[in-house]
Amino acid sequence: MTDPDPIEAAPPVVEETLPDAAELAAQISARLCHDFISPASAIVSGLDLLEDPTAQDMREDAMDLIGQSARKLADLLQFSRVAFGASSTAETFDPRELESLAKGVFAHVRPELDWKVEPATVNKAAARILMNLCQIGAGALPMGGTAVVRVVEADGRAAITLDATGPRARLKPEVLRGLKGEGRGDAVGGAWVQAYYLSLIVKSAGGQLAAEVGEDRVTLAAWAPV
Repeated sequence: MTDPDPIEAAPPVVEETLPDAAELAAQISARLCHDFISPASAIVSGLDLLEDPTAQDMREDAMDLIGQSARKLADLLQFSRVAFGASSTAETFDPRELESLAKGVFAHVRPELDWKVEPATVNKAAARILMNLCQIGAGALPMGGTAVVRVVEADGRAAITLDATGPRARLKPEVLRGLKGEGRGDAVGGAWVQAYYLSLIVKSAGGQLAAEVGEDRVTLAAWAPV
């Protein structure tokens, strides 16, 4: 028996083109719009109920919907200013401020956040890494659970870890691709772009990023110079 044709046995690998700056900006914008549209639409729905003369018996429900949705939108906006934006000219952040931002996001999802950040201050790169790890960790626990986030400084660098434990804890394939700095493939870009953006932040800071998925557990780890 002759050996198989190597070309037929192993199809050539097509090199994937990664997004340029404009495409990346478009992907991030789409992701943020996706996050913001749900609470914004709920606020509009609540206002429509208040203005509907035939729905006055639902006035209290409408006010509750508006209040909850407005809080969610405000929490996401404040969080995103640090996770995706420049936020301010400050080069360092108070971990208590970051904790408040992260808990604002976790207030609207099933899992709980256990915050264990030791340093008195966190530089801008580490703050962005930390915020994005938190939101990715929340998404890794669709059935609830606990995400424990830790930051420890030693030897001139910050070690940032997030351990997410809970039923059916997982990372979508496109998230894993993004964390590796790879393209999204055929997947929708919302989940991928945050992971890919995180990989760029870590690389730009001169750090490293890793992920490990086990049974009912996801561990994300990054380090960056302080």
